[in-house]
Amino acid sequence: MDEYQQTIRTLSDRIVLAQTPIRVLDAVKWDDTVRQEFLAAKGKAMPNVDRAYYDNRPLGFDSGAVKLEFQNIERDLTRQLGQFNPVGQIMRRMCKEYRMVIRMLEARGTPDFGLISQELYGSASDAFHAGDPTLADLGLMFSDYLNKIDDRGDLKDEPKTLTAKDAVALLQSRLNTVFGEKQSTIRVFESDGILADAAAGADYIKIRADAMFNERDVRALEVHEGLVHVGTTLNGLNQPICTFLAKGPPSSTVTQEGLAILMEVIAFASYPSRLRKLTNRTRAIHMAEDGADFLQVFNFFREQGFDMEQSYANASRSFRGSTPDGLPFTKDLSYLKGFILIYNYIQLAVRKGKLEAIPLLFCGKATLEDMRTLRQLVDEGLVVPPKYLPPQF
Repeated sequence: MDEYQQTIRTLSDRIVLAQTPIRVLDAVKWDDTVRQEFLAAKGKAMPNVDRAYYDNRPLGFDSGAVKLEFQNIERDLTRQLGQFNPVGQIMRRMCKEYRMVIRMLEARGTPDFGLISQELYGSASDAFHAGDPTLADLGLMFSDYLNKIDDRGDLKDEPKTLTAKDAVALLQSRLNTVFGEKQSTIRVFESDGILADAAAGADYIKIRADAMFNERDVRALEVHEGLVHVGTTLNGLNQPICTFLAKGPPSSTVTQEGLAILMEVIAFASYPSRLRKLTNRTRAIHMAEDGADFLQVFNFFREQGFDMEQSYANASRSFRGSTPDGLPFTKDLSYLKGFILIYNYIQLAVRKGKLEAIPLLFCGKATLEDMRTLRQLVDEGLVVPPKYLPPQF
């Protein structure tokens, strides 16, 4: 590395190190006692979560010190790379975002939590362009389309006959084929402590021990969690200079989830009830932003045909980090918003004949706004193209 590359690498490593203790989903989740109490009350009483609930669950790091460190990195980026350096601008924006994330976590259980969440992840009332439908409008529109095709027998869900242990074995063998068996590049294992059916880490996928699956679910996990979430992390870890691409601030969540949903669609792993899950999440956030409380959102999911446990799990996604009558945590808008943005981006790249731009979506935890800069950084040798790419790309 020359001196310029070494400077970028050093500053990049500082961002990676500074963000290490920040665990957003761990910090905002409601523990199992909240669920048990709610179900014991037959879904008639609001969950017992307030500001004091979060005060009893400390973040596990000194938020003031970490915010200060990001401020220092931002200052050093300007001093060492200048105000207009393209890679410096990306890293400065990341520092600002991480500071805002910490402010959001400090505000758990207060109205500020929901307001900062809207700044980071957006609101259901956001439109893509002036005069366009909002995300909430699109969620309703998609739901309507899905309702029209849902009664077709060939689109119905297959019965879930695979246990978590079966799903782990099947998923591991499929990922070994894509990522290489010898290195055991990705590990798949069972876990008790997760809300969703599965969750991805840097080089692993956790499967909820008591969940049931069918073959199509496993295919969806292979492309969604494996090829996209873990694949882009491994490609980020493979970066020799811009190591920050291994870590995703909230702005990259939209790109990540959009890519993951698009992959499900083009790999034929998606189906109406799975897509409805995403539109329902958007509708739940919109209801909460319009003043609906936890019980009203819970009852919305009951009306959609979910049982009490599923309805609680779905509703709690919207209110985690907040209170049962507060503004929602809007991260789940990333799925629908990201899907539309990524679809349009790829369509535009094809129309303009710039196919080489598309695989760069996988070079790490990138954002759509940075794609033009990333192409420039690849030409300069500061970013390497993705090592792992889904066959479709």
